Amino acid sequence: MNTAEKTHLVSRFTKEVIQESELPELFEMDRPPRAYIGYAPTGQMHIGHFTTIRKLVDFIDAGIEVTVLIADLHAHLDDQKTPVDLLEARSDYYEAAVIAMLEAAGGDPRAVEFVRGSEYQLEPPYTRELYEMLAETTVARSQRAGSEVVRTEENPTLGGLVYSLMQSLDVGMLEADIAYGGIDQRGIYMLAREQLPESGYEKPLCVFAPLLSGLAGGKMSASDLESTINLSDPPAVIEEKLGAAYCPAGELEENGILEYLRYLVFPVISEAGGSLDIHRPADYGGDESYVSYERVEQDFLTEALHPADLKPAVARTLAELLGPIRTALSATDLLERAYPDRAE
Repeated sequence: MNTAEKTHLVSRFTKEVIQESELPELFEMDRPPRAYIGYAPTGQMHIGHFTTIRKLVDFIDAGIEVTVLIADLHAHLDDQKTPVDLLEARSDYYEAAVIAMLEAAGGDPRAVEFVRGSEYQLEPPYTRELYEMLAETTVARSQRAGSEVVRTEENPTLGGLVYSLMQSLDVGMLEADIAYGGIDQRGIYMLAREQLPESGYEKPLCVFAPLLSGLAGGKMSASDLESTINLSDPPAVIEEKLGAAYCPAGELEENGILEYLRYLVFPVISEAGGSLDIHRPADYGGDESYVSYERVEQDFLTEALHPADLKPAVARTLAELLGPIRTALSATDLLERAYPDRAE
């Protein structure tokens, strides 16, 4: 695979790459490039996480060394979303879920290094460098960097303020050439590009994934169980959620179902030679098989493909993709230990 092909793999299905012109240089180094993504183990993992994990397969295929940070301390610092006594259980669950998603997306979990924040964030040199950043960063700058990630209030806790600086420093400490995350992480990684060179680290290239729309339209919310598909949702629940989803005929804006297809379903099934199969009466166009997202979007825009036919097809396909993940997680007590109060 040449540099152009590797560059395409890394940049495809993304929202933004900063700076994309720097990407080919990474593949000309005398060592493999390193990429990192971090997950704070708070709420249950969902389809939005699966979308970012699928992208890691592109990194691996491009010859990039990948580190997944289970940012356990971050999960408590952000408004105590995870109590201290649940940090280990939720970290275990997140790591197992990431492994299951990688396998479901056609990736090899053995190609990924897992690190927990508490393994290095509680001692030098991390603590010393963090103190230096704290001395140099204003409250306003920290708040601005994390405004799309950290829960904000009129009188924020110090944990929320230090969150952005820690995530920025993580990039350097994990020796990442590429900082990867959702587009909501943009402010934090711009802080990293600004501050890390002052601490002797290289400025990271940043790759941002799109944030999927919620099933009711608007931004997906992990706290709204009807807004997204959880990894543990059985086929009947997936079908019910998609059946009620916002998907007006001919409209792309805030259409979570089409975003699922574009950023997750087709990138996975295309690699496996699969298709999205529509089943409908002959009077309404008959059965149809789609092997590319572009054709689905074209037919949807012209209303040759109706939401009533699209929704059940997407529900079936998602249930198949999530099936191995759900099976792997249900074979353990990880979910119950991580979320002991969850509704059954």
